[in-house]
Amino acid sequence: MSLRTLTAVTALSLAVAATAEPNPPTMATREANAAVLQQLDFSDRQAFENARRGFIAALPDAMVKDEQGQIAWSNTRYAFLDSEQAPASVNPSLWRQARLNAIHGLFQVAEGIYQVRGMDLANMTIVEGETGLIIIDPLLTPATASAALRLYRQHRPDRPVAAVIYTHTHVDHFGGVKGVTTQADVDSGRVRIYAPDGFMEHAVSENVIAGAAMTRRAKYMYGTELTAGPLGHVDTGLGKGLARGPLTLIPPTDLVRQGGVQQIDGVDIDFQLAPHSEAPAEMMMYFPAQRVLNTAEITSQHLHNIYTLRGAEVRDANRWSRYIDQVLARYGESSDVVIAQHHWPVWETAHIQAFLAEQRDLYKFVHDQSVRLMNHGYRPGEIAETLSLPSTLASRWHARDYYGTLRHNARGVYQKYLGWYDANPANLNPPTPVDNARKTIEYMGGQEAVLARARTDYEAGHYRWVASVMSQAVFADPTNQAARDLAASALEQLGYQAESGPWRDAYLSGAQELREPLSRQTTKPAMHTDLLQALDTGMFFDLLGVRLNGPKAEGKRSVMNWVFTDSGERFRVNLQNSALTWLPDRQDERPDATITLTRAVLDDILVRKTSFPEAIKTGVIKIDGDASKLIELLGLLDTFEPDFPIVTPRR
Repeated sequence: MSLRTLTAVTALSLAVAATAEPNPPTMATREANAAVLQQLDFSDRQAFENARRGFIAALPDAMVKDEQGQIAWSNTRYAFLDSEQAPASVNPSLWRQARLNAIHGLFQVAEGIYQVRGMDLANMTIVEGETGLIIIDPLLTPATASAALRLYRQHRPDRPVAAVIYTHTHVDHFGGVKGVTTQADVDSGRVRIYAPDGFMEHAVSENVIAGAAMTRRAKYMYGTELTAGPLGHVDTGLGKGLARGPLTLIPPTDLVRQGGVQQIDGVDIDFQLAPHSEAPAEMMMYFPAQRVLNTAEITSQHLHNIYTLRGAEVRDANRWSRYIDQVLARYGESSDVVIAQHHWPVWETAHIQAFLAEQRDLYKFVHDQSVRLMNHGYRPGEIAETLSLPSTLASRWHARDYYGTLRHNARGVYQKYLGWYDANPANLNPPTPVDNARKTIEYMGGQEAVLARARTDYEAGHYRWVASVMSQAVFADPTNQAARDLAASALEQLGYQAESGPWRDAYLSGAQELREPLSRQTTKPAMHTDLLQALDTGMFFDLLGVRLNGPKAEGKRSVMNWVFTDSGERFRVNLQNSALTWLPDRQDERPDATITLTRAVLDDILVRKTSFPEAIKTGVIKIDGDASKLIELLGLLDTFEPDFPIVTPRR
């Protein structure tokens, strides 16, 4: 449906009609987005100059295919961003960020330091050493990492990779490592891999225990099921989107445990550790010879996430700010350029100092002012509604809500200190969402009365309220298609107005699923082999524990010894009181069963190359004692639904 089809306010009622197609922006949305043009200085072109500075070459449309010929990455679907003027269905501020993130290719940032940007969610930085190349953050998947390195080699001398540096534990910064090197080269010592202390633990653990929930929520946050376009996905704020392909991991050979200068392939690198900030294990680095500061993901061209919508532990905004202050004090006067592993650089010492100071103050403001209001007794929603950035920060493009937002970050700070409970006893043990919705709709006069009022509010542009009350209507009766359609239309308009890429994607994903219910997947995708091989064996038993169905396990009791012959690991695993517990380096004297296997067999089971019954049948798993106890335990485990409902109640 063309945006031009909306010609008058009277068309609003038609826009709420039942349809699987996106609606156009309403007049209220058009006016809200038009107002943004008056609030911000769109004549400021410095970011575009910075994003294009040092450009050398690009792949046509940034097209990358994997070894099977499947498209891993392409900017073709973002061709609609060629227009400088934002359509009425996109917040002009987000449109500007999306156009900046669409600038892609190989760039020189200093003598001997290059970046490949816009060919994955993150950047890959390439530093020329004495004998080879130092690769910083090899992207999300091998296909894009390999393509980025090929692009560099087409325009610079063809030199081997000497080292890889992982700046932190998020997978878009290490998942493509096997596109730039091999396990064999690392094992032989030809390539060294550097990472901050604690890297392996956090790299494989963050998305494991709550992996099913995080993966489902990430689809909303990144809009992975949306069509790219003016009525759909535009940008994540952090980058265009996620590359497609396998995730790989080669464990680091060298852990950076303290800051200071190390020489890697003849290049002096001054490391600055920043744990428990943007990531649990993270580090920045300074190149004194080139006067280049790489802030990893501690600074970026927007307000980042203190709380991420996909779900994760809340980050420490106070520490985050302090780490920026430390590099400002240490390197601010001696830096000619600041680069990061997302977005584009900042040049010139004066601009760098201002940028770092504003980023520092941004995270400190979010932290301190949220805590101040919290100590005045404000609740999370009240804090979110009350806070606004000072004009000195709000006017800075790199402080805008493109990825994190002031509103949801403020709630995250509250959560970090006080948790979910707001101290109102009425909220201590509230009704279930469905029961609450049904009774609320009943109190409001029933579905038809609520729908009538909500349609009036929709036409008045009160989309937050309509989305909220229609969510209640849908939870009270998910078969009420009129409520679903009106809820979808309200979410859609909120998405069109959102400055945050993840907010837009979340709103539009919800609207899409209200109109087109998900088809239930029958199989769960296999996990990535490299990540599983790096998984601590004890975490496997933690996974079994969270999959244990407590009600089904009630009254069950067993003790099993597990022996891994290749790794030498031994575990005692106890099932009792509907809880599965384990201890390493322990064996029960009188177990119900002893399970003997290799870690390699366990990995094959996890990636679905085999199963426990098949491995027992073929003899690669041996059981001494009562084998039925293991079979019983396996039968008590839940299989998580990969696409559980979000905008509708559970089935």
